[in-house]
Amino acid sequence: MIHHISIPARDPAHVADVLAEIMNGRAFPFSGPLPGAHMAMSGDPHGTMIEVYPNTITLTPGEDGAQVAFTPGPSSEGYFPFHALISVPVDRAAIERIGAREGWRTKFFGRGAPGKPPVFHLLEFWVENRVMLELAPADLADEYASFMQIGRIEALMRERAEAAAK
Repeated sequence: MIHHISIPARDPAHVADVLAEIMNGRAFPFSGPLPGAHMAMSGDPHGTMIEVYPNTITLTPGEDGAQVAFTPGPSSEGYFPFHALISVPVDRAAIERIGAREGWRTKFFGRGAPGKPPVFHLLEFWVENRVMLELAPADLADEYASFMQIGRIEALMRERAEAAAK
């Protein structure tokens, strides 16, 4: 099952609003570390979401084993702002074995707002060391789905607004 994907757009807020309307969901500013990005959430039990990134950035592998980086401008290495979170029927060890066998960067990371503890975990699996897929075995997919609900994101946005107003 695909839980979320990211796409580039010239006007991420507008695109997220339109996609949220199509999904009978809600649009929010992106809760991750990318200013100007937005997300369209369906509100379904799986946490289905489309992240809409400014088309002026590229996703690249993090330096020295760090997680994905958001890099300004087009990539000379062929990277682009797309990814998908996919739940898979194999465990973390199997994913890591397959990544090692292929020579593809495969790393376990937590995701969440900057400066806060992770709210879910996944494996970055860089297909041909170029296209990132976020893979979630069953336990990690459950963690993602339980967090990525509209009520939780609304609370997060209220908390951010209150903190900014202080």
